[in-house]
Parts: sequence; C-alpha cells; structure tokens
Amino acid sequence: MQTHILGYPRIGSKRELKKACEQYWSGKIVLEELLTAGRNICSQNWTIQKEAGIDLIPCNDFSYYDQVLDMSLIVGAIPTRYHEVALKNNSSELDLYFAMARGYQKEGLDITAMEMTKWFDTNYHYIVPEFYKNQQFKLNSNKIFNEFSGAKQAGINAKPVIIGLVSYLLLGKEKEDGFDKLDLAENLLPVYIEILARLQEQGAEWIQFDEPFLALDLSGKAKEKYQWVYEKIRKQFPKLKFIVATYFDGLKDNVSLAVSLPVNVLHIDLVRNPEQLDDVLQSVPENLSLSLGVVDGRNIWKNNYEKSLSFITKAVEKLGSESIFIAPSSSLLHSPCDLDFETNLNAEIKNWLAFAKQKVKEVVTLKELASGTADEKILADFEDNKKAIADRKTSSLIHNDAVKQIANTVTEEDAQRKSPFKIRKEEQQKVLQLPLFPTTTIGSFPQTAEVRSWRAKFKKGDLTAEQYDTLLKEETQRTIRWQEEIGIDVLVHGEFERNDMVEYFGEQLKGFTFTKNGWVQSYGSRCVKPPVIFGDVSRPDPMTVYWSQYAQSQTEKWVKGMLTGPVTILQWSFVRDDQPRSETCKQIALAIRDEVVDLEKAGIRIIQIDEPAIREGLPLRKSEWQNYLKWAVEAFRISSSGVEDATQIHTHMCYSEFNDIIKNIADMDADVITIECSRSQMELLNAFADFKYPNEIGPGVYDIHSPRVPSKEEMIELLIKAQNVIPAEQLWVNPDCGLKTRHWDETEKALIAMVEAAKESALALA
Repeated sequence: MQTHILGYPRIGSKRELKKACEQYWSGKIVLEELLTAGRNICSQNWTIQKEAGIDLIPCNDFSYYDQVLDMSLIVGAIPTRYHEVALKNNSSELDLYFAMARGYQKEGLDITAMEMTKWFDTNYHYIVPEFYKNQQFKLNSNKIFNEFSGAKQAGINAKPVIIGLVSYLLLGKEKEDGFDKLDLAENLLPVYIEILARLQEQGAEWIQFDEPFLALDLSGKAKEKYQWVYEKIRKQFPKLKFIVATYFDGLKDNVSLAVSLPVNVLHIDLVRNPEQLDDVLQSVPENLSLSLGVVDGRNIWKNNYEKSLSFITKAVEKLGSESIFIAPSSSLLHSPCDLDFETNLNAEIKNWLAFAKQKVKEVVTLKELASGTADEKILADFEDNKKAIADRKTSSLIHNDAVKQIANTVTEEDAQRKSPFKIRKEEQQKVLQLPLFPTTTIGSFPQTAEVRSWRAKFKKGDLTAEQYDTLLKEETQRTIRWQEEIGIDVLVHGEFERNDMVEYFGEQLKGFTFTKNGWVQSYGSRCVKPPVIFGDVSRPDPMTVYWSQYAQSQTEKWVKGMLTGPVTILQWSFVRDDQPRSETCKQIALAIRDEVVDLEKAGIRIIQIDEPAIREGLPLRKSEWQNYLKWAVEAFRISSSGVEDATQIHTHMCYSEFNDIIKNIADMDADVITIECSRSQMELLNAFADFKYPNEIGPGVYDIHSPRVPSKEEMIELLIKAQNVIPAEQLWVNPDCGLKTRHWDETEKALIAMVEAAKESALALA
C-alpha cells in the first residue's frame, strides 16, 4: 500500500509567493529573487511531505500564477499578440507568462490578457488556453524539468504532475470557427511525448496525469481521444508508471473508459462521490491499481478515520493491499496550508479541523491503520479522531433550534417579488430617474496600503473605534465626491470598512468562525481566507446599514447598498458537511433578507446582492443541475424579495458561461444583472440575446483583473457590440468586477474613460 499527494498549496504557508510576485510586478525585486522564492516554497512543500512519510511526492504542482497557463507556456500555446513581448530585449520567460495572465501595457505595447474562468466548481480561476485551426505546438519551457531536477537535488525522486492532454484541450476555447479543439490532439501529442521522454531521461519513474474531465459528461469523440492518446503514450513508454487522476465527482458512466486506459493507477474521488467505489471495484482489471481519494482536498474538516478505513478495507479485500494507494480526494491547492498557525481559534472547533499539512499526516496515518502496522502513537491518534468526530456531532455550538424552525416555515410567497419586472421597472424609473446607459461600479474601490493599515492598527488597538470610524468616513466621503465629479450615475461607498466580500459578512453572522492564516489561492497572487461555517446561521444585528446610510447622506445621487448573496457566501466558505448545503444556504438567505429589508427602511433604494459564485456551484454532471439550481435560485429570491417594487435589486456574476442556465438566471428575477464580459469581447451576451433576457443588464466594459487601462474608444466598441444583441434601454455601463485590488491611478483613468464612453454612446442614440 502506498501514499501520494496529488498537489500541494503553492502560495507558501505565509503567502510568500503572493508577496514575491507583487514585488516583482512593481519592480521592487529582480527576477532571480522571485525565482528563489518559488524554489524555497517547493523545497518546503517537499520537506513537509517527505518528513510525514509520503511515498510519492508531486512536483510541477507549483505555479507562479496558474497550472493551466504553465501548460500553455510549456507546449507553446502562446497567442500571437504576445510574441512582441517575448522579443523584448529585457523580457524573460516569466514576463511573457505574466503578460498572458495579466495583459501588458508598457514599452509601446498594449496587449489584453487571456480569458480567465473558474476551475470546475471551485473558486480557483485558470487562464483559458486559446486554440486555432491547425495550430502547431512545440516544447517551449523547461519549468517541469527544472522542478523535477530540484526535487532530485533535495533527495526526492518526485512524481511530475501534468494536465492530461485531453483535459488540457477541453479546458481551452476555440478562437475561430470551423474546427473542434479535440482535433488538435494529433498536433499536441508529440510535445507530450517529448516531455515524457525528457522526464524519463532525468530518471522519473512515476507520472501523474490530471484528467478531471473523466468525471464529467463526455462526448463520444472525447472518449475516443482518451483511448487514442493513452494507447500512443503507453506504446512509447512501456516502463514509465502512469497515474490518471480524476476528481471533483465520480466516474459514473465513464467507469469502463477510465479502467480500460493503459495506465498503472486510477485515482478516484471518494469524498465527492463515495458511491462510485463499488462500480469501479466491479470493473477494475487485474493490472490496474486504485488510488482512493479519502481525505478531503477541498474542505477543512478532520478526516473520519473509521469511515475512510471502511472504503480502504473494501478495496483491499477486492484487489489486495499492494494494489491500493491512499491520497487526498484532489490537489490540496484548495486547502489552507497549516492549522498549527491558528492560535486564536476556539479550541473545540480547531479540534474538528485539518489543513493541508495535517491532511498529509492523515493520509499516512490511514495507511498505517489499514496496513495493521500502527504503533501506539498512531493508535492513540485513532482514538482521538473518534472522539473529535463524536464531539462535533453533539456540540452545542452547532445547533440553533430557532434558526431551524424559521427555515422550515419559508413559503413560496417569501421567494416572490410583489409584482412582475415590467411593473417594477416603471415604479423604479419614477423614483430613480436614471439616464440611458446608466453608469455604476460593482462595489469596491481600491483598498490602498493606507486603508489596510488602518484596519490592522484598529485590530491591534493602536486606533480607537472613533478614530477608525473617522478615517473610514473621510475615505468614503472622498470617494463619493470623486464619483460625483466624474459623473457616475449610481454611486457606491467603496467598502473601505470591509476586508473580504464574504469574510466581512461572516464576521457578523452566527454560525461562522475565522482563521488567521487560512489563505487559499483564488487566482495569480490573489488569495482569499474563506470563513468556516460550522453551525446554524443567523443575523443578530444589521451589518451594512450604518455605512450605506452614511454614504447616502453625503450625496443627492443614489448610492447602492452592497451585499454578498447567499449562494456566494456558501460557495466561498468552508461549509459544514453534517447537513445538506441547501439547508445552510437557506439559513444564509434568510439572514441576507433581513439585511435587505433594513437597508430599504434606511432609505437605500438600490441594493446589489452579489452572486458571482452561482455558476461555479453547478454540479459537474448536467443530470444534477436542476436540483442545485432550484434551491440556489430560491435562496437568492428569498434574500431579495422582501422589498417594495420601487426598490431596485441588482446582482453581479463572474466568469459565467450562461447559455445552459440562462432561464435559471432569468428566474432569479433581479432587476439588473452585471456580468464580466470584456475578456470575452461581449461573447457572453449572446446567451442573453438568444434568450431575449427581459430585465436590465450591465456587461462589463473593462477588465479589472488586469492592470492595463483601456481607452474610451475600446469601451465604445464594446458597447456597440452589446447594442447589437441587447436593446439599448436595457443596458448599464460598468467595469467587469469590483476594484478592490486595483490601484487608484489606473482606476481613475479607466472610470473616467468609461463614463465618457457611456455619454458618447447615449448621445449617438439621441
């Protein structure tokens, strides 16, 4: 029986990578210092796993920005618009890489970033590969070989992790008509062969191919490509040992395909789909070993050893212990680094948790217990584990009967606005008096180092509550005045009092707790610290009314109340696993509903309830979509339906392919929806046009995830594209997303251009 890890967090236990990347981007450190930071993180990760006793330790799971972008660079899938960056005299491979991720606007070049979207149903974002008809590929980077060499120097014959060829193609996007990206497999395979040949020369024995699409609905063509690719690879490399890793769902109808691939080990996710074990065991051939993903790679709850051992025992009885590998369900990329850093957590709750470092130990402990080789310490750990699991089930911290009772009394009427949108729109226009192409932003404004320092000083006690309040009011007032000056129609207060769009609300809701260093990567250097939902959720007091009311008092224009929606709070938290997610979501929706009603009472007539995560929450199998969409849409409607017709409800969504769920988006019945559209050049609007979306919509006209500042003319062009598919009277003008992570200089230039673009577009129709 062997142990392995599919991937380990690469941000560093104290976000060393974030700091190094941002210092490099701002010119504060040189390339070699950034590379040294990366090498140090790799070394620390390998050491943690080696000292814990992991048998197969991964390499190439590290990335300076994104593992899919790494693969694009390695195989030479570099869009032509970046070739000039590569030719710059002082340009490094990483400069080209970062330009692809973030765009490039200097030295006379102005190049847009590649599209970014969610990694399956997680809050991690990947850079979408761009594919063209008859595209050629070539080995273009030594990253994977350098990392393998670094591991060998550290005394580890590591297991390189590579995104499987078919999954890599399926992750990408055809950028021209008339071909299928899967047709590029024949052009791409020689590069994969070259990569494997070089790794074999370096002494690699094991290779992990990540093939998450094997857990999704596959076309017949995709299934044929899987067989073709792996047969070709096996023929070329009869002695290399291959692991095919699937995760995030079960194999289901792809079981026969997966077990027939000519590989050595098949990894399955028994956390997300434990039911698949029986199907796989019935089908697995004698020459195929099974990797059991029994430790949760995506949540922070301590492993239930007894439950995991039942799976392992069943597999061992069928296949024998020598054919069993034990692992986390997926890469630990989605877990925080180390629970040992959490010194302020409630001790009872902390005893229920495990972060990446602790999960590595859990994998090894399960092997010892399953193998019958456990010493006294391991057996004592087993007893402690049983006690922690039992204590959590009965803890008084978790259950609130009053909350459960309220959730059980929700009716269909609670999820309905008083009147249809057509009537509401007339009532809202009477009150709001907004122009054609009304301008707004998504909510947050730049959180400068100064603003963050105020928060830190306040938490340390170096600022009094009164001093902190005064500073925030001054910053809010300044932001309101600036928005008035440039002519934005619907203002926001800037959210300077908020740390994170989910954490801020979780801190004020019961049933949540927070970590100090529980960071996970969202994209690039952007890290988030998800709240932990451990119990029943309720809202003791108003959460945003004070700041919304203050901001509205500073202007004659309308100021939006800004809230995070129930589905997003759920998706972007570590959620309790002892009751259905739908129940937890309903509890959060009722808490947000109370806040919406209080905002309206305070005179706030435009309220935005952000739901950027509603698309990412979709189950990976379409057959399971409707059940999720039913309770997710209902949760949003519960949160938004307690107001009068004249109160305008907005929502915002990120990186969403809407075609398949456009009817459900319409069923949310928000008066205005804002979406990210600029990186896709308004392509996402086609779904709304084809459906004839009845409500109002704000397609983002510039990409806030890139530091480049678009021109007014560029935004006008995007608005023209939008008008080609959506009637002008339904359109709003806004950035793609919130501006929290941007700098003020680029924000000011971009928003001034945005307002001018909106005004010129309105004049053109006058």
